[in-house]
Amino acid sequence: MPAFPAFPAAAREAVGNETLRANLRNATRTIRDKRARAVAELPDWAELREAGRRIKDHTLRHLDRYLVQLEESVTAAGGTVHWAADAAEANRIVAELVKETGETEVVKVKSMASQEIGLNEALAAEGIRAYETDLAELIVQLGDDRPSHILVPAIHRNRGEIRDVFRSEMAAWGRPAPDDLTDTPAELAEAARLHLREKFLRARVGVSGANFMVAETGTLVVVESEGNGRMCLTLPETLISVVGIEKVVPTWRDLEVFLQTLPRSSTAERMNPYTTMWTGTTDGDGPRAFHLVLFDAGRTDVLADATGRQALRCIRCSACLNVCPVYERAGGHAYGSVYPGPIGAILTPQLRGTASAVDASLPYASSLCGACYEVCPVAIDIPEVLVHLRERVAGAGGPGHRLERAAMKAAGWVLDRPGLLAAGERLASRTRALHPKRLPGAGAWTESRDLPEVPAESFRDWWKRYRA
Repeated sequence: MPAFPAFPAAAREAVGNETLRANLRNATRTIRDKRARAVAELPDWAELREAGRRIKDHTLRHLDRYLVQLEESVTAAGGTVHWAADAAEANRIVAELVKETGETEVVKVKSMASQEIGLNEALAAEGIRAYETDLAELIVQLGDDRPSHILVPAIHRNRGEIRDVFRSEMAAWGRPAPDDLTDTPAELAEAARLHLREKFLRARVGVSGANFMVAETGTLVVVESEGNGRMCLTLPETLISVVGIEKVVPTWRDLEVFLQTLPRSSTAERMNPYTTMWTGTTDGDGPRAFHLVLFDAGRTDVLADATGRQALRCIRCSACLNVCPVYERAGGHAYGSVYPGPIGAILTPQLRGTASAVDASLPYASSLCGACYEVCPVAIDIPEVLVHLRERVAGAGGPGHRLERAAMKAAGWVLDRPGLLAAGERLASRTRALHPKRLPGAGAWTESRDLPEVPAESFRDWWKRYRA
């Protein structure tokens, strides 16, 4: 993993970038307003949300059984299933599969799983070039950038910046952008379309993730809005899908719930424009070889945590990012992870652990306002998990945490002695004018918060006087 600064330092730098803040503010507010209207159209949204939660929880409780069923179904349909314990093993499997075809290029559907394991970089090290075909992912790749949003990876870029990236970088990756390219959306989209069309028609290997995998049929599902996924999933001779083990659902009927909640929560659409489903291989239709690489990469460890495992319900809709006041101001890069925003703040520290400064800081990248829980289509209680992970980080020790434990122990000692507490309250009331604006040793907390004013009279004294 590259070395990223802890969230407070990264966020402080991001907040100072006025262009970034304006881009994020405009984009997230537009998306969340559209989503709210789309969700309001369904009178049974609460029931769909609860159904999604129950399906996911049931699947996670019986994940071993459904994964075996998935493997049997995919194999029976003509596909091949590969198991990977971690990112390195998954990357090795994919690289070997591509090499077996004799190809040195692959086209990719937008996949957070492949970003999580660093697949593009691993393939490059083996002499294989991976071309991103999602428009936003293309912008990120051409700009040698990192995604900053689950749904819209280039949300931090405005149209002028995208035009400049296309003009300066597109030629090095294939068909160049027109010399007179402007920043109008239609021209930018056309430049990307012409650039990508050559890759679609030339590619012999496609790489994808999957939004869902249906255990009973072995069917994989990708939902997208541009049509690039349909091209990558149907034109190449070989298709390799790299998917986390938590993406399985038991039955085709279960899928129906998520095909209602995911589009409305992500793109604010009643139905996404392209839903591609494939089951193994079929003679004369689609890829001739299909490989499914199922990887763990810390997910079974997350399953062992009764509170934290609800993060594995996530269907990557990004609704939590679009309502989060912290994300809106700091942006996705500040999280130092493929998974930004509230869901990243609870998923990344569980998948990677909290040994590094950035991962230990992520559970604190929240005001605990609860807006993320309210919009989550599978009812992940993100604030609950954040507090749970903060407890884990605090329990790991360190000078600051030792000071906190000492303070809590001292407070407990005083609270056990009512007379001493009453004397302290009276002293605090009489010395109000001398109180500091910031607490010694707690500047990080009080530099952005006003300490509450101590009242002239404590509740204890007021109560005695009132009763008298």
